[in-house]
Amino acid sequence: MAKSYASAVIEAPAERVWEVVRDFDGLPHWHPAIASSEIEGGGPADAVGCVRRLTLGDGGTVRERLVVLDDTDRRYTYDIVEGPFPVRSYRSTIRVAPITATGHAFVEWWAHYDAEAADEPKLDRTFADGVYATGLTGLREHFSG
Repeated sequence: MAKSYASAVIEAPAERVWEVVRDFDGLPHWHPAIASSEIEGGGPADAVGCVRRLTLGDGGTVRERLVVLDDTDRRYTYDIVEGPFPVRSYRSTIRVAPITATGHAFVEWWAHYDAEAADEPKLDRTFADGVYATGLTGLREHFSG
């Protein structure tokens, strides 16, 4: 099983960062590659089991199911239900932790997925750089503006 990972320091308190990240339907507010998001069926975005439909900047779509929401550890985990990536399974977590020395937030985002070995290097670049690092840069810019 392959793993992709990215992390960043966000110069804002972990509680404030978690308020933004926690919104499972809120990626378009801070992730530059996400054009829109909709919770299917119109239910709440914090209900475990809800499915968000993301529209990407290029018009593609990804459907993701929320499988864990943990306010104590400031993390959520989701699975890709449907998307353009050649993976057989994909489970991702985003977590916000306090940096006690500075009062800032440390945000890490990773996924474990099953794919053909030949596809793993490209998928790692797509997920680690194109999704997570790009999103974390957008999150940092959200708090610096």
